[in-house]
Amino acid sequence: MEESNKGIVKEVLHLPTEAFTETEMLLFWNKYAQRLGDKGYRIMESLLLINDPKLNGTAITLELPNEGSKLDFENEKNGLLGHLKGHLHNHDITIEVIVNESIESKRNFNDQDRYNRLLEINPNIDLLRTTFGLDLNV
Repeated sequence: MEESNKGIVKEVLHLPTEAFTETEMLLFWNKYAQRLGDKGYRIMESLLLINDPKLNGTAITLELPNEGSKLDFENEKNGLLGHLKGHLHNHDITIEVIVNESIESKRNFNDQDRYNRLLEINPNIDLLRTTFGLDLNV
């Protein structure tokens, strides 16, 4: 058995590793997302477009809002990787998914909250309020 294996020469494949920019990567990323949307895979399209991925060398980092969306993305990841590797001519590309669940809680703002926020942005709002005798009706 060993003698028969000695006769087999394993060919080493040299896959392309051309340099590419973040702009080029984003172009093909968005094209892939659009193609998924055209096929009716709207959830995957929205996951790909939820945030712009960041490029660090050949490592692409995508931030998703929860574990469920990460699992959905992982199912489509190989297709996306194949698309990017082929179009960017670089087979060293990897994709890392980071889950960021720190979403600010939304709350209802009353007139006083809005006024305070505007006052932070521009203190002259108070001058305007007093000059014209405006009331917040809180």
